[in-house]
Amino acid sequence: MDKHALAEFLRNRREHVEPEDVGLPRGPRRRTPGLRREEVAQLAHISTDHYSRLEQARGRHPSRAVLQAIARALRLSDQERTHLFSLAGEVEDDRGRLPSRQVDDATAALLNRLTDTPALVMDNTCQIIAWNPLAAALFEDFSVLQSADRNVLRRIFLHPDQGGGTYGIADHERFILTTVSYLRMATTRYPDDVELRALIADLLAGSEAFERLWTSLDIRVDHHARQVFEHPQVGPIELDYDILSVPGRDQQVVLFTAEPDSPAFRDLQLLKVIGAIGARPTVPSG
Repeated sequence: MDKHALAEFLRNRREHVEPEDVGLPRGPRRRTPGLRREEVAQLAHISTDHYSRLEQARGRHPSRAVLQAIARALRLSDQERTHLFSLAGEVEDDRGRLPSRQVDDATAALLNRLTDTPALVMDNTCQIIAWNPLAAALFEDFSVLQSADRNVLRRIFLHPDQGGGTYGIADHERFILTTVSYLRMATTRYPDDVELRALIADLLAGSEAFERLWTSLDIRVDHHARQVFEHPQVGPIELDYDILSVPGRDQQVVLFTAEPDSPAFRDLQLLKVIGAIGARPTVPSG
């Protein structure tokens, strides 16, 4: 790792990114060109101290996830990104392949703390990789499924008769378009991944509906909306959902919430009892 060359490169690239380029206000007191250090740190979801030390050639060896986050924050080109990794003594040899599906400790702890909120974690292929008991009660007990069967796209398009296909979601067309949009974005970021190519090939071969949607090139991701879930035991439940990105991991935490003391909240309390009978929290390692 060449600390001084890395520091010089980071300073140079930071000065070439204008606030407007990343959606930040310029403000009246900005005296130097480009972004401030704290702004880069904010965009990369790392501490200002950590980033500042890197620019001062005093930082510890940055992880691959940190380098990826900084590269996105500074809007680096492919060549600049490769150079950044080289200066840090890293080789980004897995850029064309899907990242690990391991859930970090902080995200796993968050799922376990949300006892009144169904919550799950998905990657960009719409693979469900972690969930809490209430999510299992709302959807199904994912722990009894093989890993491939936890892929929402496979369920929707290849096995629609298993458990209702779209989990009883009323506005399922919007839900389906969101899942396909995530898959489309994953192919752009990981064009050489064998598993991803195999998934798309299976979907194209097995579903005319997927083929029509895939060739339409439509993209729509709703990070917040309200949906009605037709639960087989509880009946219709109207919930808000929010999709939150996990920095540096290409994973999304999906939360389903209801207003306190509302009918939907009481339905979730009933589901909590149902979930305690059979379903269990699971955070697979791969």
